[in-house]
Amino acid sequence: MGARFPFSAVVGHDDLRTALLLNAVHPGIGGVLVRGEKGTAKSTVVRALAALLPSLDVVAGCRFGCDPAARADCPDGPHDGPVERRPARLVELPVGATEDRLVGSLDLERALTAGVRAYQPGLLAAAHRGVLYVDEVNLLHDHLVDLLLDAAAMGRAHVEREGVSVSHAASFLLVGTMNPEEGELRPQLLDRFGLTVSVRAARDVATRTEVIRRRLAYESDPEGFATRWAAEDAALAERIEAARARLPEVVLPDAEVRRIAGVCAAFEVDGMRADLVVARTAVAHAAWRGATEVAAEDVEAAVRLALPHRKRRDPFDEPGLEEEQLEDALRQGAEHAGEDDDPEPDPDGPGGGPGPDEPPGPDDDGGRPADAPEPAPDGRSGAGERTHAPAASFRARLLQVPGVGEGAPGRRSRARAGTGRVVRSSAVDGAGLHLVGTLAAAAPFQAARGRTGPGLELRGADLRRAVREGKEGNLVLFAVDASGSMAARQRMSAVSGAVISLLRDAYQRRDKVAVVTFRGTGAETALPPTNSVDVAAARLRRLRTGGRTPLADGLLRARRVLEVERVRDPRRRPLLVLLTDGRATATGAGGDPLRDALRAAGLLAADGVASVVVDCESGHLRLGLAGRVAQALDAACLRLEELSADQVAGVVRAARAA
Repeated sequence: MGARFPFSAVVGHDDLRTALLLNAVHPGIGGVLVRGEKGTAKSTVVRALAALLPSLDVVAGCRFGCDPAARADCPDGPHDGPVERRPARLVELPVGATEDRLVGSLDLERALTAGVRAYQPGLLAAAHRGVLYVDEVNLLHDHLVDLLLDAAAMGRAHVEREGVSVSHAASFLLVGTMNPEEGELRPQLLDRFGLTVSVRAARDVATRTEVIRRRLAYESDPEGFATRWAAEDAALAERIEAARARLPEVVLPDAEVRRIAGVCAAFEVDGMRADLVVARTAVAHAAWRGATEVAAEDVEAAVRLALPHRKRRDPFDEPGLEEEQLEDALRQGAEHAGEDDDPEPDPDGPGGGPGPDEPPGPDDDGGRPADAPEPAPDGRSGAGERTHAPAASFRARLLQVPGVGEGAPGRRSRARAGTGRVVRSSAVDGAGLHLVGTLAAAAPFQAARGRTGPGLELRGADLRRAVREGKEGNLVLFAVDASGSMAARQRMSAVSGAVISLLRDAYQRRDKVAVVTFRGTGAETALPPTNSVDVAAARLRRLRTGGRTPLADGLLRARRVLEVERVRDPRRRPLLVLLTDGRATATGAGGDPLRDALRAAGLLAADGVASVVVDCESGHLRLGLAGRVAQALDAACLRLEELSADQVAGVVRAARAA
């Protein structure tokens, strides 16, 4: 393999490089999460970092990379071997990795040949004192993310499985990359990363030109290109080593501690992790710039890297820091630090505009974009169209696909999976060794195999795998009736609020989502299947309503979307959620709109699509048309208000078996 792209040759991405270098100086910061669109060199920068880390003294032959100066509590100890020097490792955790591969497992070969329980180390052991790189961390199963974040926080990995109990050192620099378009991490997991950086491709032509030149030069001669940048990389490596040595001497004054606490309090972050991360990052930043005392500039740099992902209160909040909010928080922090950077009060408030109790001036557009059309007094945005603010969201009830699937890991429907509770053993499917099943399969044949002593003689045919049952994520397709009848009596606001609530539930359960809307003369795919449910929420908030009701077209469009996605992702089972009042007014080819809709529903039922119909009809006089559509779909029919879990006793499986 050719030389890696040099760290010093990366163009731009100053915040990313700073975050990685500060973690290299002080691994206790907690790692870096790199968010960015595709093609922004996230992986290139991370892989280049390992070459800058100082070489390590390790005990020769130790599988855990033990430090010769701290050999205690090693599963391979006690150590008497010689010391060798090797470069710091970059260990990559693939998206499809199993728990066994991450934390280690029973050494099956030694168990079968020598009859002893022995531990086979995993990737956490290999990454000790190096870099653990997780590309597409948002696609990794949540329980694996929990495991590696726990190990990164504690500096140790604890393994309890198959009769093996092991604890070993696992101190590493954790770096995760992700594309937000493919779905977000849960806020609880985001908070466990020390720093976060958002990267995007430069829009400056000169910068993009230089990126092209350097990349083409590297591809034509990797070794020569790396040689040309070797001096700059060597200087960075020396600076990291010097900053590490200086780190214990850096003083964090009490005034800066108060500044940090003031800034975090102003941001209303949850818990104390943010305060500690900002403090450690500020100390590392001071050591990096050669200082022996933390100053205000170190705290500000730390805040910009440590707080963007911690201000989210809702899964659909955009991560990041607004400059005005940052300046206000830093101002409050300065007051707690005993400074007075802005003694003159701003008569216009911190944002430079009218205060919260002042009416907008004649030139104030109330936050509406300059190029946005003036809204009509009745809320219409165009001829025959309306926009509706979603009603308040709520905790949605659980909607499930019936049966047992084999789909992507998630939290919605039952599925056979690599994790979860063991339901049986099998010789043909499953994941991991089922020890009891293996021994039970071998026991009846011991006499025939000539076994006379203690123990069992095992053969390949005896091996049994553990069949586990867990939860899967589904494709939740929302088909939303946006016709004029739905817009009446502000019904669409309640529908939009309900869909937002269901989207939040889909976010928590790791589903893919898609949105089909139908109104006027036809249906459209408002959002193709995606893991980014916040994009779906944004589309729903901008939903236009009005016109006739082409219900049949909406169902047929939903069927086409599901057919295409079945080819792309055959293991992910779909769940159709149809929100409608059941009225069909757009005339189809058959001349009877409702009959056309029922036929389309029958096609979806014949495809075996699990469906739920949400009846949005309101008022005292109800036609019950949504119930007829549900019957044709072979689906459960819920009233709109029944989607709230708080109004339903217990957790109900709303999708029934086909």
